[in-house]
Amino acid sequence: MAGRAAVPEVIWARPERTGRGPRPAFSRADIAAAAVRLADAGGLDAVSMRHVAAELGCGTMSLYNYVPRKEDLYELMVDAIGAEHELWEPSGDWRADMRRVAHQTRQLMRRHPWLPRLMSPVYGFSPNALRYLEHCLACMDPLDAPYGAKMQLLGMLNGCVTTYVANELATAERVRSLPWSQERENAVRGAYLGGQIASGAYPRLAAAFTEDSGPIDLEAVFEWMLGRVLDSFAP
Repeated sequence: MAGRAAVPEVIWARPERTGRGPRPAFSRADIAAAAVRLADAGGLDAVSMRHVAAELGCGTMSLYNYVPRKEDLYELMVDAIGAEHELWEPSGDWRADMRRVAHQTRQLMRRHPWLPRLMSPVYGFSPNALRYLEHCLACMDPLDAPYGAKMQLLGMLNGCVTTYVANELATAERVRSLPWSQERENAVRGAYLGGQIASGAYPRLAAAFTEDSGPIDLEAVFEWMLGRVLDSFAP
């Protein structure tokens, strides 16, 4: 017998419980918290319906009664992390407030390293995501721009922060996996690069490295990136 055809559905449109029958054993918050614990401990690949059910102490098929799809589980997880955003009273300085938003998002992604993999507009309209969007738009009230441009600014800012943090996390993971020290790795690669630059085949790169003022300050680079994005939307 053919199975029931799949239909589009939003988890938030489903009642968490019906008015009849026994009280559910778990809330969506319980399920999201269990999934987040698994992801924090073992990465996103550690999250499966079976593993979450085991974390909760229920059967896998029972979990499907609460969360029909794994995509819904991911959405619950993203929304749970969204609750960690601090929503403050806008200061009236939209640049300062949006910098604060960006720094907070960076810290959330560092706290939950699996989060950049789930950053998608698909999960952008959960209850906590909507509160976050409304807050960001309130912070941008002093910016003389249409709401469409403000949404673009927020999208660009989040995209830049996500990419930046994903690179930070990937670099840190690679360093941890090296069988020798990062200093030895840098020395070998630096010697090779120095030889290539000295060959004369790359005069523009040679000039760029000559201007180099020393080690890269990643915090300064992050601030510079934020400034460039915000400046692009200034009236």
